[in-house]
Amino acid sequence: MKIVFITGLSFFMSLFSYLKPAQPQETAIPLCHTTDSQGNDMSAMAADPAFQQLHEAPLPFTYMGAGEMIKFSTPDGQSANGFLLKAKKPSNKWLLVYQEWWGLNDNIKQQSETFYNDLKDVNVLAVDMYDGKVATEPAEAGKLMQGANKDRLMSIQKGAIAYAGPKAEFASVGWCFGGMLSLQSAMLEGKQAKGCVMYYGRPEQDVEKLKTLNTDVLGFFGSQDKGITPESVKTFEENMAKAGEKVTVKMYDAGHGFANPSNPVYNKEAAADAYKLALAYLKDKLKA
Repeated sequence: MKIVFITGLSFFMSLFSYLKPAQPQETAIPLCHTTDSQGNDMSAMAADPAFQQLHEAPLPFTYMGAGEMIKFSTPDGQSANGFLLKAKKPSNKWLLVYQEWWGLNDNIKQQSETFYNDLKDVNVLAVDMYDGKVATEPAEAGKLMQGANKDRLMSIQKGAIAYAGPKAEFASVGWCFGGMLSLQSAMLEGKQAKGCVMYYGRPEQDVEKLKTLNTDVLGFFGSQDKGITPESVKTFEENMAKAGEKVTVKMYDAGHGFANPSNPVYNKEAAADAYKLALAYLKDKLKA
């Protein structure tokens, strides 16, 4: 497959290897924001004030829309939570939405409803990756990220995929921490994967793992984002090419979190353009 360039991409996929020992037969999931994959300590990074300053505290926001919280079983014998906006007509089309490092907060619910309203006959499920915990300050989010267990995160994702069923057709979208999870989700979905959208999330750089993708990837990033560089984006593009996969990337003149309306660094123009492109992509991939 050929790489399509709109302009730049990368950020997420090595942090989890520092949280817990990886299971031999499972894909390792990294966490948010690291500059290399050669030994950075995730716990130390999450506690680093400079690292936390890349994520300004979100502005207060209360979601007043539709949707309901649900529970689903996970392969580890536990249960997980999700925010579901069910299609008005029975549908096997699903959009899995992945949170920023703050957790499944009201902003993510609002973003989920926005996609739901603009897509036709698609179930939208925002997956709670922190088991009910939500942060409002960078230090809190850092603690949640430090405490995240890669095996638990993978189990939650697998549970969400199983909840939708074996006939489901998936696309995924996520921001920051969720940008990485969106790519991870696409790999876990196997042949059920139809599309993947990443907003400023660190991607997998392992060529062999990228070869397992059954969909192309659309990514949005900010040139002012100090947690992700154009160089790391280019590396991802090169690795996708080596894997025979297709990635479409657009780099905006904006900072980390530019698409979040509750973020003080919100860039209205960049967010609107990215959403327009993401929506067109998802409509095409899900035939919605």
